[in-house]
Amino acid sequence: METGIVVVEKVGGKSTVTRCFSKYPVKLIVPNKVGSSKTDAVWIYTLSYGGGIVSGDRISLSIGVGDGCTAAVTTQASTKVYKSVDSKCSEQALEVLLEQGSACSIAERMQEYHVIAMVIMLGPKLKHVQNQVQEEVKKMMSRHFRVPTPTPGRYMRSESQSDATRPAFVASCSAFGPQAIGVVVRIAAVTTESVYMFLRHHLATLELFLGVTPYQ
Repeated sequence: METGIVVVEKVGGKSTVTRCFSKYPVKLIVPNKVGSSKTDAVWIYTLSYGGGIVSGDRISLSIGVGDGCTAAVTTQASTKVYKSVDSKCSEQALEVLLEQGSACSIAERMQEYHVIAMVIMLGPKLKHVQNQVQEEVKKMMSRHFRVPTPTPGRYMRSESQSDATRPAFVASCSAFGPQAIGVVVRIAAVTTESVYMFLRHHLATLELFLGVTPYQ
């Protein structure tokens, strides 16, 4: 059973929250105004009474967005997950329902990319792993996105030809923190198998620090 329900519909030509319900352990806040009044967007903030997800919490949010509406769902700060007590399990689920016939649905934006993943590696002990991942991702992506140079007797690929060879696996790396102490790896892929292979390969080195392979 949902602990939070929000419905966004067009009212007078503007995106408007027409239904908003929440109960413990979650609370929903919909400010009357966020940003410029010319912007047709509804902002929805999710809060928890315990300051995060505590042991035994069951959170289930359902958000419906009508045709032509814009909604932003966020939190006031990063969500904390607290230690489990007496082996109590905590769950958080989010269901977003887009009205059929929306101008641009999530499925259309994602195209054939069905798998999204993010890996964060932080700390000086993992510096060599971070460098290895960044170098391999750079080589991998440069093969797919390299701009061909014209040579005698050859022509550059047309835009349509480039689109036809869109890679099935896309990854990028970004360093963060003081002296680039951490690295974020973002992945978009067509199949889960390709992501599994990537994670198994690049996380296998962590067995030296953890005692076992973190990704089986």
